[in-house]
Amino acid sequence: MIRPEGRPVLTAAQMRAAEEATGESVSALMERAGTAIAVAVRRLASSSEILIVCGPGNNGGDGYVAARVLAERGAKVRVAALGDPKTDAAKAARAGWSGPVEAFADAAPAPILVDALFGTGLTRPLDEPATKTTNTTPAKAGAQLGSAIDSPPASPIWAPAFAGVGTVADGRPPLNRSPAEAGAQLKPSSNSARHPGTPASARERPIVEQLHHLATAAHLTIAIDLPSGLATDTGAALSPPPIFDVTLALGAAKPSHLLQPAARYCGEVRILDIAIPVTSDTHVLDRPDLPTPGPDAHKYTRGMVAIIAGAMPGASDLAALAAMHAGAGYVTLLGDTSGPPHALVRAPFSDHALANDRIGALVVGPGLGRSDEARSLLQSALATNHPLVLDGDALRLLTPDRIAASNRPAILTPHAGEFDALFGKSDADKITRTRAAAKAANAIVVFKGADTVIAAPDGRVRIAPHASDWLSTAGTGDVLAGAIGAMLAARLAPFDAAAAGVWLHADAARRLGPAFIADELALALRKARASL
Repeated sequence: MIRPEGRPVLTAAQMRAAEEATGESVSALMERAGTAIAVAVRRLASSSEILIVCGPGNNGGDGYVAARVLAERGAKVRVAALGDPKTDAAKAARAGWSGPVEAFADAAPAPILVDALFGTGLTRPLDEPATKTTNTTPAKAGAQLGSAIDSPPASPIWAPAFAGVGTVADGRPPLNRSPAEAGAQLKPSSNSARHPGTPASARERPIVEQLHHLATAAHLTIAIDLPSGLATDTGAALSPPPIFDVTLALGAAKPSHLLQPAARYCGEVRILDIAIPVTSDTHVLDRPDLPTPGPDAHKYTRGMVAIIAGAMPGASDLAALAAMHAGAGYVTLLGDTSGPPHALVRAPFSDHALANDRIGALVVGPGLGRSDEARSLLQSALATNHPLVLDGDALRLLTPDRIAASNRPAILTPHAGEFDALFGKSDADKITRTRAAAKAANAIVVFKGADTVIAAPDGRVRIAPHASDWLSTAGTGDVLAGAIGAMLAARLAPFDAAAAGVWLHADAARRLGPAFIADELALALRKARASL
């Protein structure tokens, strides 16, 4: 199981093309995928009973192969299916499974649930559930399960799983639970409702409701490629599935492992290597490789950042504080401001101050305002030759054509409202929109959010894995602008500077836990930077 950071992201069509390019039969690829699934599930499940639910297509075929391999290796495994397989490869995989196949609608829960109903390429909703079960939040799921997935099987956290399963009648989980208590702890509430009352006929349940029922009863839930009900490329939840603990991506990450709202249902994503070469101009954001100061370094070689203050000086103060703690050697705040830290060089705004040729990045927009004075400050910034970080109000005072005409490196950091105001609204997915925006403005675009997407005019894209939900507080965007400014001033290429700033921002938030404020986030950038 491979962590997704730094790995290619492929659409459903790109993944199909990669599979076809191998020249191998679908059955051969299915055998490899199913075997890889079996190895991963065996590691996660230990000795617990496994229920694999199979759909009619090739995702279900992968499930049948995985069930056969698991059984051959001594696992206790059951299979339930929506119906007969529809593809030749899936039919062959079903024929290779010698055990019984239960009707999905009548399947009883098991401690380990493996969802192989529908994977990549789903284009229609499943039938809607009558009720939705309560699931652990994605952030909590990831935090509790990540270390268990990545620990070696010999680690103490890989205790024999679910000893005594089948002997507990009141629905409480047995005391000896699955790896790092990952599965059991991921659904800790309402233990007495772990096996909710079954209707007179389980066939009364729609598909999605039955999937929720099985997931609620399980201690560990694993999705194959994608949780059933998610579109592959857009991040849409066609039918909201349960929140899975682990999603095993076959061959490569897919957009919906990272784009919201789909990503929230995937839990921890791990990639299974199934020996299919994959390439893409879209990748998962990875930790940056940043240089550290050497013995010849001084404040200007580390990078000088200038920030223009506006109507709300607190925002520009946050950006300045962030630039300093992200590693800039010299930060100057231009405008009528005062106060600590003393290392921040505060100076009146003037064209002379802007003309300093040692400025490596000019940040404008945080707290700028939209008055005539703000427009004048922005025009002064655009009249320089400095690389730009444009944020906040600056994005509402410009057009893509005006930015493109500035003819210098620029990084734009819009949130959704600013993006719509600058580039217009669209029903396209976030990757497509960000890539088109970068081309239109001839600039790097950082489309912020729980699924931040970074795009360059040449089509390159980086997608940040889900960041802390606690970033949804005032001032964190100003902190990001300052962090990116520090990276740009350090002479990183603009695309790399944007990616590094986004990574540092997310890592600082992760270190802070819940309920932090933007001031604390700016300070936490120092530890994020020190971790590299």
